[in-house]
Amino acid sequence: MADEELALSAKEFDKIRDRIYKIAGISLGDSKRVLVVSRLTKIVRAKNLNSFDAYVDFLDKGASKEDKQIFVNALTTNLTRFYREDHHFDHLLKYVGKLIANPRHTGIKGRPRLRIWSAGCSTGQEPYTIAMALMGQFPQLKNWDFKILATDVDTDVIAKAATGIYPATEMDGLSKTQAAMFEKMPDGNIRIPAPLRNLMTFKPLNLMLGWPLKGPLDAIFCRNVTIYFDKPTQIKVFQRFSQLLPDDAYLYIGHSENMQAASMGFTLEGKTVYRKLAQENVRAG
Repeated sequence: MADEELALSAKEFDKIRDRIYKIAGISLGDSKRVLVVSRLTKIVRAKNLNSFDAYVDFLDKGASKEDKQIFVNALTTNLTRFYREDHHFDHLLKYVGKLIANPRHTGIKGRPRLRIWSAGCSTGQEPYTIAMALMGQFPQLKNWDFKILATDVDTDVIAKAATGIYPATEMDGLSKTQAAMFEKMPDGNIRIPAPLRNLMTFKPLNLMLGWPLKGPLDAIFCRNVTIYFDKPTQIKVFQRFSQLLPDDAYLYIGHSENMQAASMGFTLEGKTVYRKLAQENVRAG
């Protein structure tokens, strides 16, 4: 009986999806009922509660910050891999190559500055791929003020990402050059080398709340994140991204996502690659 899934009424489902929408902007359609039951049943039983209604009441009235975060973590989806949608990294290399030839910003001790944000980084494959691709192509970036911010609303995946340790199967499908970037560990796992890990700042961040970061950023990756948002939430997030990007900087989104580019100051420049337009061009359009 303890392993048996709890029944989820329509009223309970509405309460749960209203709560995750308000907290994290995640819009759960009717097709997600099975997901909600499978991911939350063990949590509800671990709290010695006998219904989802009682669980929502617990979250509203007596839950700790940790318990509330567990609820969010349970309902987020984390599908990722190294070099996913590799056309984005091909584009990034060309873009950063131009920045190296003509640096846009100056950072610490007068060094050229490069800042990239991986928003919705999951277990870290995306930001580490950014680091591996750029450092593999441009070793001179070690002399730059170069940092990658990697954030996710799910605190469990952020903790995993920060270790930089993955099963060796993560290299399946990678080229020899790409696979050579990893360290082999005695236990059979692979690890991101320290110089690349040191480029990272991993932080939990809810895109629906305040963003404790300032621009300008040179690029933002937010891929396969806004598919879980409704259209008004997507527009709000894209507009906030625009405020952090200077003219001619880039936003990379997922293959199944799209945005009303012109209305938010972007132009589509490649497959799910958007360039921030200069304000005078936005007004002219």
